[in-house]
Amino acid sequence: MTSIDGIDGIDIGFIGGGNMAQAIIGGLLGAGVPAARLLVAEPEADRHRQLLALGRELRLAATNADVAATADVLVLAIKPQVMPGVLGELRGQQRPARQLVVSIAAGIPIATITAALGTDTAVVRVMPNQPALVGTGMSVLVASPAVDARQQALALALAATTGRALWVDDETLMDAVTAVSGSGPAYFYLLMELMEEAAADLGLPAGIARTLVRQTALGAARSALDESRDVAELRRSVTSPGGTTAAALAVMEQAGLRDTLRRALLAARDRSIELGRPVG
Repeated sequence: MTSIDGIDGIDIGFIGGGNMAQAIIGGLLGAGVPAARLLVAEPEADRHRQLLALGRELRLAATNADVAATADVLVLAIKPQVMPGVLGELRGQQRPARQLVVSIAAGIPIATITAALGTDTAVVRVMPNQPALVGTGMSVLVASPAVDARQQALALALAATTGRALWVDDETLMDAVTAVSGSGPAYFYLLMELMEEAAADLGLPAGIARTLVRQTALGAARSALDESRDVAELRRSVTSPGGTTAAALAVMEQAGLRDTLRRALLAARDRSIELGRPVG
C-alpha cells in the first residue's frame, strides 16, 4: 500500500524525464508508488539510465502519445518552448476518460493546454522550484474547473512528494508565485554568494566562509519555518541597538535594499506575464 491516498492502481505518465521529473518520480517511489506504475517518454538516452537508476521496473515509452494513451495522470514535465509541439502531438489522440493533466511547464496557462486537449480536460498547473530536487521544494497549484476533488487530492499529493505544496484559486496569481518562489531560490543564492565574497574580503578562508554562510542561511530558514513569530520580529530579536547587526542592516537600508528587492520581484512577475502571452 502506498502512503498517498487514492493513488493505488493509478498509472502516472511523464512526458519529459529531466531533473524535475526525476525529482517527482523519486518522491513517488519514496512514498511507496511501484515503479511499474510509472511511464516516461524521454528522448535522451543518458536520461534513460538516470530514470532506470531510480527504479528498474519503471517503464520507458517510445512516444509521447504512448504515455498519453495509458496514463491516468499525465505529467507534462517539459520546457515551455517544447509545449506547443507536444500539445500538437497529443491533439486528437485517444486518452483515458477523466485523465488528469499536470503541467509543470513555467508560464504556460491552463487555457493553452485545454485549447489543444479539450475544454473539458482536467488540468492542474504547478509552479515548483529548484529545491524540489533535494526534497525541500515549494510547489503552488491551480486547477481548471474540470478538476474534481479526487484529482485535486492526487495533484497535491504528487506535488508534495518534493516538499511543500499549496493551492491558489486564481491563476493570475501564478505570475507572482513565479516571481517569489519559482525564481526565489536564485535570490537567496545570490545573497549567499555575495556574503561568501564579502567574508573572503574580511580575511576568512574560502572554506570557512562557505560553511559559515550556508549553515547560517539554513539556521535562519529553519527558525523562520519553526517559529510562530514573523520574520521582522525574528530580525529584531537578532539586532541589538548600536550593535554589529544594526550597523550592517543600516548600510543595507541606506543602499535601498528594500526598494531594489521590490523592483526585482516586479520585474520577474512582469516577465512571467510576458512569457505566458500567446505568440503571434
